[in-house]
Amino acid sequence: MITVKAPGKLYIAGEYAVVESGYPAIIVALNQFVTASIEKTENIGRIVSEQYHENSILWRREGSKMIFDNRDNPFHYILSAITITEEYASNLHKDLGLYNLYINSDLDSSDGKKYGLGSSAAVTVATIKALAKFYHLPLTKDILFKLAAIAHFDVQGNGSLGDIAASVYGGWIAYHSFNRDWLSAQRRQTTLMDLLNKTWPGLNIELLTPPADLKLMIGWTGSPASTSHLVDKVAMGKVKDQREYQVFLEESKNCLKEMVKGFHDQSIAVIQNQLRINRKILKKLSDFSKVLIETPTLKEMINDAETAGGAAKSSGAGGGDCGIVLIDRNRPTDSLLATWHDKGIEQLKFNVHNVTEL
Repeated sequence: MITVKAPGKLYIAGEYAVVESGYPAIIVALNQFVTASIEKTENIGRIVSEQYHENSILWRREGSKMIFDNRDNPFHYILSAITITEEYASNLHKDLGLYNLYINSDLDSSDGKKYGLGSSAAVTVATIKALAKFYHLPLTKDILFKLAAIAHFDVQGNGSLGDIAASVYGGWIAYHSFNRDWLSAQRRQTTLMDLLNKTWPGLNIELLTPPADLKLMIGWTGSPASTSHLVDKVAMGKVKDQREYQVFLEESKNCLKEMVKGFHDQSIAVIQNQLRINRKILKKLSDFSKVLIETPTLKEMINDAETAGGAAKSSGAGGGDCGIVLIDRNRPTDSLLATWHDKGIEQLKFNVHNVTEL
């Protein structure tokens, strides 16, 4: 039995802007994992996952039709990852076999709470890693990222793929997204092997070293959100108000540039200041796009963290899910945690996960 794992992630800053080619975000990988195990079998193979067995699927009404959204069904990501990896294996003249693939996840809680840690990305990465070992495929982090990005994009069709990068590279990363229109065109025009060997326009992934005393705290507000649908709504807001959207992009880029510099200079104060600025930038995006990014509970969570001396904001698409706090680890946090507890905000005691080898 071959067993591999891929970590979940949280966005620190740069959300929404990062969906545009070349715009940056800072993302962190966490020590919560999707685990994939694979074993050779005869006659018939199985894909098994207890978590995803009863997965709910979002749908909407168009006239008399029920329209389902495959982007919220993890099995579609697993199947897409298998398809891409086996195409890669075939190009390397590997004989394709039969296998059982077992998927296990601790990105959500045992009682079904969804924390918004990027399970679709992690399950894509874990599936590809397992199959690569099964078929003895050469795999670098760069190749793994590209395979997983292609597989994920084939299903989702939007998003930055930053959660894929976090799951592949681990730790703290500064991620500049690539041009997805280019990828769509390349998928129609070129072979998989050529695509893996090309430079992807706009793509840049830099590992960051945080200051030694920088502490990441995570609060979960109990309101899971659909990233795909929130990104869709912001895209509609972008069409309505191009000028405001361009201002948002430039402000976000400048903020992230300064925040990355804070990591380079090992300055907690600079990183915290830019996190607060990023929160304000997202507030303006929320106002003109009419997308609720910071819920009332998230706002309370953030204000409590600021009172305790931390810098805080929503994480990822917002609309619920997690808020993050960056604080000097020498500051006391017992009072903050007690306040969160009284308000029904759950501290997620996850740590940063560094990926050392595939």
